[in-house]
Amino acid sequence: MSSLIPFVDLSIIVPAFNEELRIPPTLERLHRFLSAQPMGYEIVVVDDGSNDRTCDVVNELATRIPNLRLLRYTPNRGKGAAVRRGMLDARGQIRVMCDADGSMPPDQLPRLLAPIIACKAEISIGSRYADGAKSDKPQPKWRVMWSRLCNRVIQRSLVPGVRDTQCGFKAFTAQAARELFSVALIDGWAFDLEILALAKRRGYTIAEVGVEWADDGRSRVNPLKDLWKVIREMMTIKKNLRRGVYNNRLPIAA
Repeated sequence: MSSLIPFVDLSIIVPAFNEELRIPPTLERLHRFLSAQPMGYEIVVVDDGSNDRTCDVVNELATRIPNLRLLRYTPNRGKGAAVRRGMLDARGQIRVMCDADGSMPPDQLPRLLAPIIACKAEISIGSRYADGAKSDKPQPKWRVMWSRLCNRVIQRSLVPGVRDTQCGFKAFTAQAARELFSVALIDGWAFDLEILALAKRRGYTIAEVGVEWADDGRSRVNPLKDLWKVIREMMTIKKNLRRGVYNNRLPIAA
């Protein structure tokens, strides 16, 4: 039996926890868009210990979507753990994280990938606040206030100059993904901050791209509870950076 791994241009990593209702249309739209593009691709769903039918519906879809595969583990660990697992298991030369709610339409992928394809950046992040960003409807005021408050704290302490660290639409070269995610430690909401803070300190170029997005009224964000989670994890990241913890972790070789 051959042990050769097929070459893949693009990997889409979709973290999922109890997403049996939201994930099917997201995967269908991704497949329709990507199958019309001249590239080899895969869609990797990482189930973060779901206790609903998420795995069942993904496996059912995989019978119709040949480039879809499922990774799963238990118990639930957090979105950061799921994205990290997917990024390190992916085979693509470019690796994109994409939320299960489908808030970023697949037709925004060319905008996101453009800086990497043009060799202008190793990391490209979608932004709801950069030039060119659009939405189908305004976000609730509490979400805007929550996001801007978090970002003000984040820019001052970890990732200066990035207007939207929490948008769930980010692309990495394979090398950047391997180096950053293989040394990352944060399992929860603040994993984006850890990855971007490490990227800044290791000299990676980050492009921030305004994208069109759809607000999902079923958001699970709890503004008070999750703000404190982010702050706690942010303090852990700062402590790890100050103590050189990441320097002692060896990145995975290609």
